[in-house]
Amino acid sequence: MFSVAIIGRPNVGKSTLFNRLAGRRMALVHDLPGVTRDRRSAPGSLYGLNFEIVDTAGLEDTFDNSVEGRMRQQTERVLDEANVVLFLIDARAGVTPLDKHFGQWLRRTGRPTVLVANKCEGASGQPGLLEAYELGIGEPVPISAEHGIGLGDLHEAILPFYRKYQKEKGAEEEAALDDDNDIELSEADAEAIASGQAEDIDLPQQQGPLRLAIVGRPNAGKSTLMNAILGEERVITGPEAGLTRDAISADFIYKNRPLRLIDTAGMRRRARVDNPLERLAVADGMNAIRFAHVVVLMLDANQVFDKQDLTIARRMIEEGRAVVIGVNKWDAADDRKETLQRLKDKLQTSFNQARGVPWVTLSALKGKNVDRLLDAVLETYDLWNKRVSTSALNRWLLATVERHPPPLVNGRRIKLRYMTQVKARPPTFAIWSNKPDELPEAYNRYLVAGIRENFGLEGVPIRILLRKPRNPFASDD
Repeated sequence: MFSVAIIGRPNVGKSTLFNRLAGRRMALVHDLPGVTRDRRSAPGSLYGLNFEIVDTAGLEDTFDNSVEGRMRQQTERVLDEANVVLFLIDARAGVTPLDKHFGQWLRRTGRPTVLVANKCEGASGQPGLLEAYELGIGEPVPISAEHGIGLGDLHEAILPFYRKYQKEKGAEEEAALDDDNDIELSEADAEAIASGQAEDIDLPQQQGPLRLAIVGRPNAGKSTLMNAILGEERVITGPEAGLTRDAISADFIYKNRPLRLIDTAGMRRRARVDNPLERLAVADGMNAIRFAHVVVLMLDANQVFDKQDLTIARRMIEEGRAVVIGVNKWDAADDRKETLQRLKDKLQTSFNQARGVPWVTLSALKGKNVDRLLDAVLETYDLWNKRVSTSALNRWLLATVERHPPPLVNGRRIKLRYMTQVKARPPTFAIWSNKPDELPEAYNRYLVAGIRENFGLEGVPIRILLRKPRNPFASDD
């Protein structure tokens, strides 16, 4: 897909332009410089042009192994992959020495570049717009990413590069068609095509990717796991806690199944969060949990299930997400036996809503047991999508009520008449009762445990909705 990368020094409005082109607020935006640390991509559009838009960290003149140096390395990788680069400057601040430095660097790379002067919504941006000509990258495009001004001019500037890409892509596709003579069809498929019944051929249907979010406390190894899964330095890692701020996503294939991996910022106890930027990052991570299918809760093997881990886990289960626990840094665990015992005890006592949550010990840094973790993710996702037939559910309900009837309320029996599964993701069941509001919570937990055990729904949240029959003449007795 045609790729457009946004680069520039810190705090020139790259993430604001990214959100504008993506059509929604995805990247964190704050007045503090250096908010973005990892590259972030999303589908973008601009007056009929569809492309992949990539947000990058602010360019710093740093080449060491510091955080800034690692951010620069990420940006350089994006530059190598982009079809066109939007070099953003702040017109209100004018052309700075850092802008000139990176302008020269861009000219040396020879990458297709569009110079964009942001924050041109008022007269204060005009001097900076004129100064931009001295960068030698061509005519600057004046815009205001915050107010959506100048996007038509930006479209016209990108269009020649887009047309060139489409032309080259068309030539490649034509060459690929010439090579398709080596493809062999089965006799049945060949006969179907010849008879005009090709639509009856059973072809695999592409489904949306499984959305997999990685969450946990700071420095638990979330970004390291993402890099280990992808096999590349996709996000910045290091001993410093809190490196990740945005929820960063990347697509990959595992065992012929498409997945979208989402790395999130570390989550500390709310009382310890006094930085407004950290609050934004944690809110972004919670949003990732709400839209995920499966969530991997990363734990440090030497700090398994402290209070914050349990808080995060309960939030995931309340959202109805499928959960897999990754016990990271297993190779550096001080006492593995004690760690496993603590893990099992907490899972037994603190996860009534999702009893049997799978867990995997691993070392993300060394890549050990990462495949086992992904296998557990796929298995849990399939359970999270599982459906049970209505007939099987009602046979089970009848036997369960006969074995252990609901208690009496004011001398009258609570009757459970009928049940069915109303949705999956998570498995949700509706039970019709004469007194749905009076069924004790303990009996509700008994029903959940029975459903989990009898229908193999270990480790995923189960919800029961109690309803009353609509027939006004139905007896409550």
